[in-house]
Amino acid sequence: MTDASLHLTDRGRAALSHVWQSGRIWIAIMMILFVTALFDPAQGRESLAFTARALLETAPYLLLSIGLAAYAGATGADGLIARAFTGAPVLMIALAAALGGLSPFCSCGVIPLIAALLAMGVPLSAVMAFWLASPVIDPSMYALTVGVLGFEFATAKTLAAIGLGLFGGYITLILTRAGALSTPLREGVGNGGCGASSIRDPKPPVWAFWQDDARRVKFAREGLTTTLFLAKWLTLAFVLESLMVAYVPADWVASAVGGEGIGSVLVATLVGVPAYLNGYAALPLVSGLIEQGMAPGAGLAFLVAGGVTSLPAAIAVWALARPQVFALYVGLALTGSLTAGLLFQAWIGA
Repeated sequence: MTDASLHLTDRGRAALSHVWQSGRIWIAIMMILFVTALFDPAQGRESLAFTARALLETAPYLLLSIGLAAYAGATGADGLIARAFTGAPVLMIALAAALGGLSPFCSCGVIPLIAALLAMGVPLSAVMAFWLASPVIDPSMYALTVGVLGFEFATAKTLAAIGLGLFGGYITLILTRAGALSTPLREGVGNGGCGASSIRDPKPPVWAFWQDDARRVKFAREGLTTTLFLAKWLTLAFVLESLMVAYVPADWVASAVGGEGIGSVLVATLVGVPAYLNGYAALPLVSGLIEQGMAPGAGLAFLVAGGVTSLPAAIAVWALARPQVFALYVGLALTGSLTAGLLFQAWIGA
């Protein structure tokens, strides 16, 4: 058998494997909805409606990210974007953390942008800084937080987002320089080597890509691939989130994270991960808990930890990154959130 034949055979196996993996996710989604409707018909209908609403609300951010990533790939501008995130690592991490705190991306909407940056060969340390900071706060979230929890709390949340990005970026930089995390993306999601080659051997971008047949095909292919990849994982995440909303009572969350002291900050950090629902919906919940006696530091830890590692975001990260990168992402989020809550509580106390 010739080398070309072997190459085609390998590509065929990879394509079949990809179809099978995608099919398994959709089968799992349908089975969950079917079993839910069988034992609780009302909740089955609500889960379906919840998932549809969540996908529609997330769609503008996802479409923008997917469109930008596909446009960058089709025009050849991905090398320019990647080089904007390269340079002195210390400076790039600081810039990425600051941009993350100002960006309008939610924890799921940032996923396609992160995938594109990693595939372009952008260093994981800078990407991790942006990845951790972005879901915690954005301009509209800041304004709403001021209205619900006050200027002081909103500012503390913004500083926590940037601080979490800096912390995560520099820890990741240390690990990568030690030789760890050399291939952050899962097999088939992206190829940092190809992206890195575009940085090493830059070519002028062709902004009007639609005038070239090959570039139009590349735009459509990359956009479709990313859309299908995100659709299956986010659908699964939102279905599971709908069940969590239905079967995890809000008063249980209140009783778990109520009270003051270091213990409440620690519990709020841990509970914030599985119990967190939505950045906007969580604000009145935290406001009510603080009025009932919860420490402000615990409220901040709950919001930061949940924002970064909410169920949809965690599932999307798991689908995108290798297990060791996922573990680092969760570990940094928990450690940084706990630290932010303790520092805010100490500052309030002082």
